Amino acid sequence: MSDPIYVTQPFLPPLSEFVSLLETIWSSKILTNQGPFHQQFEARLRGYLGVEHISLTANGMLALEAALGALPLSGEVVTTPYSFVATTHAIRRSGLEPVFADVSPVDLNIDPIAVERAITPRTCAIVAVHCYGNPCDVDALEALAKRHGLALIYDAAHAFGVRHKGRSLPSFGDLSALSFHATKVFNTFEGGAVIAGSADNKAAIDRLKNFGITSETTISSVGFNAKMSEINAAFGLLQLEHFETCIQLRRRVDRHYREALSGVKGLRLIAHAADTEPNYSYFPLLVEEDFRCSRDELYEELKQVGIYARRYFYPLLSNIPSYQDLPSARQDELPVANAAVERILCLPIYPSLSTHDQDRIIEGVIGRGPG
Repeated sequence: MSDPIYVTQPFLPPLSEFVSLLETIWSSKILTNQGPFHQQFEARLRGYLGVEHISLTANGMLALEAALGALPLSGEVVTTPYSFVATTHAIRRSGLEPVFADVSPVDLNIDPIAVERAITPRTCAIVAVHCYGNPCDVDALEALAKRHGLALIYDAAHAFGVRHKGRSLPSFGDLSALSFHATKVFNTFEGGAVIAGSADNKAAIDRLKNFGITSETTISSVGFNAKMSEINAAFGLLQLEHFETCIQLRRRVDRHYREALSGVKGLRLIAHAADTEPNYSYFPLLVEEDFRCSRDELYEELKQVGIYARRYFYPLLSNIPSYQDLPSARQDELPVANAAVERILCLPIYPSLSTHDQDRIIEGVIGRGPG
């Protein structure tokens, strides 16, 4: 059997480039607590993302918790069931109650019409996810949030580097949480960030991620430890130097998939949104009823020949034990999301995926066996 192909593989720059940054850390002996690399990385991200206020965190879930904690929220948060579990866990760990709203069949992002139906007098916020890096209907959600006086927070874990309508996608909303996990299109080994819409929000997040400490002698609130280390920040600075090259390589993989699979009966490829420069972070497709086999059969076929695709997102959050008893989790309230999780499959995509290995994947999908 050929070497296994996994759904993703992190980009790593030349080790020699990172060693020189480690030598600087070893020399300074500053390892954490918003040291020089932390400050440089925040400044570089502000410029790259075109935002004024950003706060680095240890990971993406803590970024979302910090975003929720920075605002005076209580009650219910309308969110999507079609996401990684960190989205809903962050809401509940923040003392808020998740309320699920169905997704759009076009892009599997939360449906603004379903969001409006889910709003009650107890609703305080909307947490929407830019699924696979495709933008939510940001205009409709913003109008909805303003009309009902709600906070609008984006889980932008998939959206680093995406531009929409001439803006960095994570710059939309009151706050956006980013993930720099190893599986993401941009990684710092592990890490995250919150894009804050104001200096006050950034100050609140900076306090929260540092135990609630305001000064050397003052602890003004209950916080947690979500600071990014100097090693992760230094690695992020280095990764930014290579990021545009990574996007170009991912674009090549995405294009080859679309050329090979767009005409295959029973496969629906999720299109890139209009007015958007994508980051090609995932390659999701929907296996329809008229395909040659079911989604799960295709998943197993690929695995048998060493190709590890992923049913991402499966299971649906509204169907897992932690949340299945919520009134909003009823399957008849979420028909699009429940259908999608039975048909979705994400194919491997990463910068170093060779054309030969990609052809193996395409042949496995079509049913010709490995090349």
